[in-house]
Amino acid sequence: MQDPTAPDDRGPDGTPDGTPGGRGTRGRRPRPPGGKALTRLVQELERTGRGRQAAAAVDRAVPGLGGSRRQELITEAVGPPEVRPPARDRAPRPPTAQDGREAGAPPPREAAERVRAGAADAESLAVVYRETAERLAEPPRTPGPVWRSLGPWTVPGGQTYGLSRVNVSGRISAIAVDPRNGAHLLAGAAGGGIWESTDRGASWAPRTDDAATLTTGALAFDPAAPGTVLAGTGEGNAWSWLGTGVIRSTDGGTTWAPLCTDPFTGQGFYDLAFDPTRPGTVLAGTTAGLYGSADGGASWTLRRAGATWSVAPSANGEALAARSDGLFRSADGGAVWLPVTLPTRGSLPYARFAAAVAPSDPGVAYAWAADADHVARLWRRSGGTAWARIPVPPGLDTGQAWYDWFVGVAPDRADQVYLGAVDVYRGDRTGTTWSWQDVSTRETGGDSIHPDQHAVAFEPGAPGVVYVGNDGGLFRSPDRGVHWEDLNHGLVIGEFEYLAQDHASDTWLLGGTQDNGTNRWTGSPSWTHVQDGDGGDCAVNRHDPRTVFHTFYDMSLERSRSRGDFGTWTEVSPPVPAGEATLFYPPLETSATAGRTVAFGGGALYVSRDDAGSWKRLPFPAPGVGSAMYVPHADEVLVGTTRGRLYRTRWQGGAWSPLTALATPRADAWVSDIHVDPADTDRIWVTHSTIGGGRIWHSADGGATWDDRSAGLPPLPLNAVEVDPLDRDRLWVAADLGVYRSTDAGAGWEPFADRLPNALVGDIVLHPSARLLRAGTRNRGVWEIPVDGPVDG
Repeated sequence: MQDPTAPDDRGPDGTPDGTPGGRGTRGRRPRPPGGKALTRLVQELERTGRGRQAAAAVDRAVPGLGGSRRQELITEAVGPPEVRPPARDRAPRPPTAQDGREAGAPPPREAAERVRAGAADAESLAVVYRETAERLAEPPRTPGPVWRSLGPWTVPGGQTYGLSRVNVSGRISAIAVDPRNGAHLLAGAAGGGIWESTDRGASWAPRTDDAATLTTGALAFDPAAPGTVLAGTGEGNAWSWLGTGVIRSTDGGTTWAPLCTDPFTGQGFYDLAFDPTRPGTVLAGTTAGLYGSADGGASWTLRRAGATWSVAPSANGEALAARSDGLFRSADGGAVWLPVTLPTRGSLPYARFAAAVAPSDPGVAYAWAADADHVARLWRRSGGTAWARIPVPPGLDTGQAWYDWFVGVAPDRADQVYLGAVDVYRGDRTGTTWSWQDVSTRETGGDSIHPDQHAVAFEPGAPGVVYVGNDGGLFRSPDRGVHWEDLNHGLVIGEFEYLAQDHASDTWLLGGTQDNGTNRWTGSPSWTHVQDGDGGDCAVNRHDPRTVFHTFYDMSLERSRSRGDFGTWTEVSPPVPAGEATLFYPPLETSATAGRTVAFGGGALYVSRDDAGSWKRLPFPAPGVGSAMYVPHADEVLVGTTRGRLYRTRWQGGAWSPLTALATPRADAWVSDIHVDPADTDRIWVTHSTIGGGRIWHSADGGATWDDRSAGLPPLPLNAVEVDPLDRDRLWVAADLGVYRSTDAGAGWEPFADRLPNALVGDIVLHPSARLLRAGTRNRGVWEIPVDGPVDG
């Protein structure tokens, strides 16, 4: 077992020390329980005011942590309690399957009212997201400009933990191979929808861009009628609250339509499988329970409440289900489930559990778990009854077991098993002896692939062909994991956190991506990988665009004087006191006009006037964590915090003034973006991502008073704002779903999302001379639209 609180053996950029991109131990903090993935999830929930769901996510990922340690972990993610938005999802809500009872989702009007009131229960939120997505999918009332994709079509040179490099795309959560046609693949991106390939992944087409949600947790072909495919929406690992039920395709995955919403609204799927011996019988594992359907997925019955990660029906008529409370078995199509006694089962509840039955011998099965103490446990059943614990791979990392975990058995070898965690391991049994190989991280004798494994599948009729989905995309091995090829050409599912641009070029962008580093676009559909790790906020010196900046997670900042070329980065992080709170991705800004001012936000504001060569730390007047900033010119910086406070500093008499408070437009609401008019710094726009109140505000008097300009927008989190420098009454906001435009200073809003996929939009930037608005999504890549007219084609 690896102690999940011990320092990670990889550098703070996500790469191992000593490999390309590794940065040694400088600036490293001990890895928290649940790993970086849990820190990101907690911050994602907290930014919209869902404190109760954040606490529940910690409890599921790290069982038995205890209330005080749980609070410490949340504090490490988003700051101490006094600087966090209050938990706004505690209002009474209708009973749901997550409470162990059957119930339907609230009707749309009631759901919208609850969200506007700040009751962020998962069911109401999911209904509001669904209704918003359906409206965005409608044709615009009047023709206008349309969005087009900038990719990345692929990103060469992506990171691995081995010596080789790979092409990457974004996070894959589900894989399905047509049982009658091995060349026909479906891939589910965590937040980027369903993708189809008919040539074994050489090319791809998106199939659900206009669906009510692009979050995808599970995919399953019907073995009795492979033209029928089901998908479980809501991705259990991270995007569970966006689940809107089960969708179905009857043409093999090309077109999709909703099949059912209840009882899955607001739930995330982990697994979905047809019973091969009972036509129409389907099993599902979700964040809320174990479900069964007898009519092909049209209606469902909750069989057992509680997280269910894996369902495994087999050719002998039985089924296994791996759950938080243990392993269960059914012999009647999933109506009755009985517990399976496992030797040395470990402490409960499990942090993660998966099960698989050997296709070549249904009497052989495997159960693969991380218990409440994150001890890895593997059991094998032989002869259909007796279970025995077997050794696990040496060096296995269970720190993120809640997030990356799978088990699969070779179709032709009951004694060959694949285990997924951070890495992929292949186990081979000879007699009574097991040998293990790390087949995803190789120093010699094969290829490596991206870490953080989520899904495994095999090609029918070719048992040596293995597919693996992970945070870097989709990969295929023709020889049982020795060699790998990436299938990430045309799989446009990059998960972009932030964007930065060169104002002197309309074909230059820099973007930070989840676990796929910082990447640069220079006009080609393929983007250039310029640095490893978790790519965070980035910035460009307006006066000298050769000088660019990017961040890793935590307060880790690098600068390049060569436009970001790989290998040209130098660490320029400010000296941060030990234990100071910071967001996972701290905000970074450079001057919007001339000058070399750089601002970086953590538990204080850090300001530099020499491109991050030296720093001045400015404490917040009240405890806080910086969440958004703007630098209208070299002598002024505005910063907002996770509790809604706003501050300003100015360069006066050769020094930065202490931070002074502006009026607070909305207390206890996470400030997600700030925009200041450089020509008139009294005109300020502020957005909030916390639901339950105003989410965009305007001040015309330097922040002394504020007007709420949220009317007409859906009651969703807002993440970014851009103002037209040619018309200060014209502006755009990015929401969790869609981009919206106002032409009257926020008095009215209309969707500005024609042909933009229904993905979360995390950032937007307007190129002032090219008149192009760019949007970074999670995880459907980067898009652009001409703000003044249509594009050809």
